[in-house]
Amino acid sequence: MKASEQAMTELRSIRDTIDNLDAVLVGVLAERFKATQRVGELKALNDLPAGDPEREKLQIERLRRLASEAQLDPEFAEKILNFIISEVIQRHERIAEEHRADEQRADEHRAEADA
Repeated sequence: MKASEQAMTELRSIRDTIDNLDAVLVGVLAERFKATQRVGELKALNDLPAGDPEREKLQIERLRRLASEAQLDPEFAEKILNFIISEVIQRHERIAEEHRADEQRADEHRAEADA
């Protein structure tokens, strides 16, 4: 059975909407990761841990509440946030490692200059 032209037009319209929403999601994630990059740099400069379990717990509770209010499955929203948090923590750990390596190189350079 062949889909009607009207159904195909509606399908294309809905898919265009989905494509636009995907672009918005990518943009929002990029902005979020720029902000978390700054957090990671601040944590590295101040020797703070990459993760913050208490904040993460509060964020998950908040996101579950927002998901419920938006009629989105809270379990699904939590899975997405957990994935994002995991990525952020990995990035913060890399930033901290790079910061420590930079400090070590600077210390070695100063020691060579003093010798």
